[in-house]
Amino acid sequence: MKTFALIIFILMYVLMIALPKFRPLYALGAAVIFLVSGVLPIDSLLSSINWNVLMMIVGTMVIVDYFIESKMPNLMADVLLDRSKNVMWVTVFMSLFSGIISAFIDNVATVLMVAPVGLAVCKKLRINPVGMILSIAVSSNLQGAATLVGDTTSIMLGDYANMNFLDFFWMNGRPGIFFAVELGALATVPIIMFLFRNDRQSVKAKEHTTVTDHVPTVMLLVMIAALIAASFWPDAPSTINGIICCILAVLTVIIDLIRQKKTANVRRALVNLDLETVVLLTGLFVVIGGITQAGIIDDFAGFIVKVGGNSIFLLYTIIVWGSVLISAFVDNIPYVATMLPVLTAVTASLGVSPYLLYFGLLSGATLGGNLTPIGASANVAAVGLLKKEGHTVSFGEFIKIGLPFTLAAVLVGYLFIWIFWS
Repeated sequence: MKTFALIIFILMYVLMIALPKFRPLYALGAAVIFLVSGVLPIDSLLSSINWNVLMMIVGTMVIVDYFIESKMPNLMADVLLDRSKNVMWVTVFMSLFSGIISAFIDNVATVLMVAPVGLAVCKKLRINPVGMILSIAVSSNLQGAATLVGDTTSIMLGDYANMNFLDFFWMNGRPGIFFAVELGALATVPIIMFLFRNDRQSVKAKEHTTVTDHVPTVMLLVMIAALIAASFWPDAPSTINGIICCILAVLTVIIDLIRQKKTANVRRALVNLDLETVVLLTGLFVVIGGITQAGIIDDFAGFIVKVGGNSIFLLYTIIVWGSVLISAFVDNIPYVATMLPVLTAVTASLGVSPYLLYFGLLSGATLGGNLTPIGASANVAAVGLLKKEGHTVSFGEFIKIGLPFTLAAVLVGYLFIWIFWS
């Protein structure tokens, strides 16, 4: 059964790379095969799907549709253009902006909020938006590990290791993982400048857009505040972020209906929902649940520890770079959940502090998703947005941006964590 599950999983990825147009169908097909064959028991179906992420995507998409229609992204694009020397610097600023936001709220929500601004910039400049939107997505993923509230894996580590918000900045007299991630983010700036070195055309907004409705912007700001606040709620429901996004989406719709007294905007928002992205993520969640159930992720974890042996440097190196590779193809949440107790046991047997390996695991697993367009939910959302705009992103196109981003950020974080925590 384990071999069968691995074959189906690999076949799904091969098809996604070779024929990316039908990615949702491949994911859904593999999910159905897993359920019919018993790789994933039917009674584990609902628990394998990350409802929190799906609810966040749907809720945020509704608010973002109103946000786009309000022309606020266009105004933000005008301001950004006035403060940038050329297109290359616009991309740098957009990437850093998304990274900063992502350090405090979920990566998917960040992409869905920031990408419309990037799209508005590209439309004004009449340039291909693929590079800028993918840079926004990978920058969002990059800084998710910076704080306790930036990513699900960060929350998991904080809960498991009894770390609080400030421990990510400074702990046990040493700088925390926040600084490793931020230095990694700065290391990506030269990468962006190199990748977009030819985009030197000067930019300036000819005229500033007039915003037609400020309610969606207020709702997005409320959402950011609510998501940050929810991260400090002890024993919060696992779907709290999704619930927040959906409630605010419903409030946005209700306010619009009261003000406009017609359903045109509501119908438009529902029609514009990116159902392909929702279907793709649902299928991927089921498939990842299947290979987790089959024990494949446990085998990967055991193999990494076995190869590391008794050398803490070798083990740390394998944990970081092995996590990058594994998280490029599987959801980092079950992987991190599997690895944390394994690393605790290994470090106890070696008589060393576990934090070196904890931080190495978190940085590698969080950043590894940037290697492929389906390695992280934020990437899936970004690719889905681009497809709606008529731009199909191939694996090759994504890797041209994701690979150098990942290598630069991980290398800097890898060295920083080893220097301060070894």
